[in-house]
This record gives sequence, structure tokens and C-alpha cells, in this order.
Amino acid sequence: MHAVTERQLADLGERFATVDATPLPDGSVLVRIHDVALPPGWSAGTTNVLFVVPASYPFAALDCFWTDGSLTLASGVAPQNTAINPIPGVPHEPLLWFSWHLTGAWDPNRDTLSGWMNSVLERMRRAT
Repeated sequence: MHAVTERQLADLGERFATVDATPLPDGSVLVRIHDVALPPGWSAGTTNVLFVVPASYPFAALDCFWTDGSLTLASGVAPQNTAINPIPGVPHEPLLWFSWHLTGAWDPNRDTLSGWMNSVLERMRRAT
């Protein structure tokens, strides 16, 4: 695992109670942040958030994330731009995939895993 990735994972560990990082055979890293608090509008008060850090990080951008497969909007409807999809190459229980991308260009000198989580949390604030 790249030193930058290790340092940024430690930063995530300071923000969230439980952060697991699992190296994958292709050199990427699966990150699971446990019990992320959700605002009103969701079917649960917390969810796990998972994302894959590419092997070429920090030069490659992060893209999309997953949550617990049972997560829906409070109304029971699936959130926009989601589907039950596995993380490619990772055996897991059914997970809810969010098609989520940064709106600006990725900058490896500026952007971090913590910044990515800020983006994920922003998406979760919009319970749609």
C-alpha cells in the first residue's frame, strides 16, 4: 500500500470510529467505514460506506461508493442513481452501489480520501 494511502487512511481513522482497509489482489484497497451517521430521510440512522482506492492512487481518482444493501429512502424507495451491485472482484453481501463522481477534476496534490468522504457525506445529505 502506498504511503500516501496509509497516511490518508489514518486521517479517516481520526474522523470515524471504525475504518477497515483491505488490500485487494489487483493492488487496490477496499475501505469500509462502519456506522456512518445518516441524516433524516433514510431508512436507517447509520450505514457502512465502502469504496475502492485504485492501485494508482493518488494519481487516479476515486469513483462511486457502496452502502449496506438494505438502505433505502425513508419512503422505502431506492435512492436515485443506485442499484444492488457487488464490488467487482470482492465477495460480499448485497451492497447498494451509488453512481457518484466528483464534479471537478481530480488533483492528486489536493484531493484526499477524507475529501472523498466529504463528497460521499454530501450525497447522503440529499436523501433523494
